[in-house]
This record gives sequence, structure tokens and C-alpha cells, in this order.
Amino acid sequence: MSSAIELQGLAKRFGAVQALHDVNLTVHHGEFFGLLGPNGAGKTTVISILAGLCRADRGVARVMGHDVVSDYREARRMLGVVPQELVFDPFFTVREALRIQSGYYGLRRNDDWIEEILHNLGLEGKAGANMRSLSGGMKRRVLVAQALVHKPPVIVLDEPTAGVDVELRQSLWVFIRRLNEAGHTIVLTTHYLEEAESLCGRIAMLRAGQVVALDTTANLIRRFHDHVYLRVRLARGDVPESLRDRLTVSQGGVHTLRMEHVREVESLLARLREGGAVIAEMSIEQPDLEEVFIETMRAGAAPAAARSGAAEVSGTA
Repeated sequence: MSSAIELQGLAKRFGAVQALHDVNLTVHHGEFFGLLGPNGAGKTTVISILAGLCRADRGVARVMGHDVVSDYREARRMLGVVPQELVFDPFFTVREALRIQSGYYGLRRNDDWIEEILHNLGLEGKAGANMRSLSGGMKRRVLVAQALVHKPPVIVLDEPTAGVDVELRQSLWVFIRRLNEAGHTIVLTTHYLEEAESLCGRIAMLRAGQVVALDTTANLIRRFHDHVYLRVRLARGDVPESLRDRLTVSQGGVHTLRMEHVREVESLLARLREGGAVIAEMSIEQPDLEEVFIETMRAGAAPAAARSGAAEVSGTA
């Protein structure tokens, strides 16, 4: 299986901060790959190195076999990046911005593809509008369009649905799935873990600049399959101290407690009541990617090779 992205021993420091530390990662051609991690984990630094926006202190990065430093022109041609920030030129219309972007890649007759992108991203009605007049969600659609204008085989989406409405999110993923089915490699960073779980076939998790988990999405979730979760919303009281070691998530009065088996439900409920908690709602749930992510980040940085069943790729701490 050919590689769309290769990272070998990648390291990057910004002053006193070690943003990346010996990151080894391979994304195969045609994959829908998730790159997850908390803020400051190193995701955007990886993307910046791939896009040539900054250089690694050590290591090698390749896109479709092209080194991002020694063969920068071809590496950049192979890559389309949707940035997290809303960056735009306020002096052009949407269609003009896409034509100018095409020109950066030497594409003179690209109007048919531009019209297809405008249609698929719901931008047809805004094609003649000035960029500065668009809403935040519409500006983000244009960023996606700009990343796709030269038909790159590898597309990196850095938080593409941050702050956008449900309609755009759904239409965007329909279009991106179609591109993936047509052979484009997709790399996604997102804080919406339900998106990563439904879209990504394989996921790497970064923490403090290190790959701490790397496997198929199904295997990552299966790693926690022996655990069942009791989720309760409390009308009054709190989780007693004796159950704090079982607490995995606590948000807005909803608490998630880890169990080894469903038969533990009765004893947990009894201990909650004994601690003065009054239960308003409860449910029993199997683990999802959010639970895996929280547990992995809590476990700390460990070599991804030791935490993954995937033999062909690894991350080292």
C-alpha cells in the first residue's frame, strides 16, 4: 500500500516548548485518517510542516513521496490544506478568490471545476459576493473550496467544522466522503470526536508532541470493550469520594462511572444514594471514541507501537 504522508523522526521546538518529539507516522493512499489531540498537542505543527509553513528541526516529512523541503514545489502541489483560522482576502469575490488560487498552481482554465466546487459547497449564490461580506460559516466554506481548487490527492482538514452550522457540516462531509471514495486521501483534525469516529478508518492521538495511540478506529474502541459505563444525571448531591476512581467524565451534572460488568450497576447506585446523591436520570453505555480519547490522554505519553495493533506504522515517545 503506497504512502500519501510519511513522517520520520519529526521534531520541532518553539523556544522552550518541544512541540513535536520524534513523531513517526504513515498515512496510506486513499485513507480517511484522524489526527486527534488536545490543544497544544502538536497537530497544527505537523500540518504546518507538511504545508511548508515551518521547518522541522529534525526528521523527514513527505507528501506522495515528495520531500516537503528538498522537493517543496511538488509536495505542495500534492496537498490541499483547510486551515483552522479564517484567513481571506477582503478585496475579491468568492469566484475571483478561487480563480486567483488556481493561478498559484498554474491552472488557467479551471472554471468547470470551480463551478463544481461552488455547487457542492453551497456557494453558488455567493459566488459574486465580496469575501468580507460573508458570514463566518460561508468564509469557512470558501477556505475548503480554496484547498480543493487544484484537485490535490491529499487533503488536510484542520478543524473544518469549528463554529459552523449543522447544515454546512452535513453537506461538507457528504462532499468530502465523495472525494475520499474517488481516491483522495483525507487527514482530519477535529474536537468533534463523533465526527472522527464515524468518518475515520484509522486514528493517531497526539499528546505533548508524541504519538500515544495509533490504530484503526474499531481497534481503539475495542481496547476498552471490557468496560461498561453508567451515566447518571444527579438532581442533588455529588459523586462520593469512594467512587472518584471510577469517574471518567463529569460535565454539567452528568457523571460517567466506569464498570467492569453491568452487574455492578446495583452496587454503584446504592453507593451513590448512600453518599447523598439523588439520581434524576441514568443510562448504561458502551465506550465510544470520546471515552477512549479521555482515557488515553489521562494515561500519558507512551510509545504508540506498544499501544497499537497496527504493525506498519508507529509513533515513538
